Amino acid sequence: RHNMSSTTRPPASSSTNAAPATAEKSYFEQQREALLQEIGVSFEHVLANINKLNRSMEGVIAVGNEFSSVEALWSQFENVMAKDPDAEGEAHGEGEDGSQEDETELPEQGRR
Repeated sequence: RHNMSSTTRPPASSSTNAAPATAEKSYFEQQREALLQEIGVSFEHVLANINKLNRSMEGVIAVGNEFSSVEALWSQFENVMAKDPDAEGEAHGEGEDGSQEDETELPEQGRR
């Protein structure tokens, strides 16, 4: 590929004669065909790599889908745990006469 820049320069005598222009055109066509072929091969590689990426993404999605039931279970657990402090707060609010609060504070004092 590095030689391409030096070989694409037209010869100095091409501007004076019509015959080298024909040779130059065929050289251009040869280079164009070579480049188009290289581009085609590169596109095939890109397509193959995109297909590999697609298969990998499908694998990742399949693994993620296998965890959907586990995610649902943990989500349900999180919702239950989030509701319990609210329920305890309401219980404390209703039991301000002292009977409910004494029951909840005794186990805490026993832990200390």
